Amino acid sequence: MIPLMTRRFAPLAAILALVLGSACSRLQSEAGARGDRNTITKDQLTKNHYTTVYDAVESLRGNWLQTRGTDSFQSPSQVKVYLDNTMFGGVESMRNISTSTISFVRYFDGVSATARWGLDHGAGVIYISSRPAIATDPQ
Repeated sequence: MIPLMTRRFAPLAAILALVLGSACSRLQSEAGARGDRNTITKDQLTKNHYTTVYDAVESLRGNWLQTRGTDSFQSPSQVKVYLDNTMFGGVESMRNISTSTISFVRYFDGVSATARWGLDHGAGVIYISSRPAIATDPQ
């Protein structure tokens, strides 16, 4: 009786395994596509029709705009903005950058930013690129 039941439900079990495997694969690929919380992609910028980079960052990753803690009472660090490896200013400067020209936006926390750009970057860096992401872009 057990072999008969096994043969009877084998096709159903195979279909169930195929459907579950496909669903899990799709969920993993979707999670991978939006998994990097430190990057805003061109697709995200255009999909939501943001006018400026500041609007996009404020809406999608508002925590990037916040300075974390105070490192100095006389001259506290501020989040700095770089456009294509050139210092552009503070977070307010992003109001002057149109999203139509941007390829991606990436956030570097204070530790990563200090290691890459120097000690006066302890509040972090928002790196904006107008060029497509390639292997040599900051990661």
